[in-house]
Amino acid sequence: MSTFEHATLIQNINAQLAPFRKSQSEAMQGFGQLARASMAEGAISAKHKELMALAIGITQHCSGCIGFHVKALLKLQCTRQELEEMLAICVYMGGGPALMYSAEALSAFDQLAQETPRA
Repeated sequence: MSTFEHATLIQNINAQLAPFRKSQSEAMQGFGQLARASMAEGAISAKHKELMALAIGITQHCSGCIGFHVKALLKLQCTRQELEEMLAICVYMGGGPALMYSAEALSAFDQLAQETPRA
């Protein structure tokens, strides 16, 4: 999946969801509030919450989740070592399919690191 462009995927998802956000604004505002509340810094750091969200995205085989959460992790100063340790857990718990999506997450990290401003 070396030619898979996560930046483009993120843009396409946002573009496709724009009309849905308008037609279902109340539901989408609720989803947004849930996301903000769930991912806020607390007893568990925002970075660790993003690592968990990415792990779930990987084990659920969601390329969009991989793109969005890798981008968020880069903004939170996630290192490649932190990412790789979390990916090892994904492979342990999810087997071969998680390994394939871990490769995608590594690719997304490398691609998005070149264009994502870090905090």
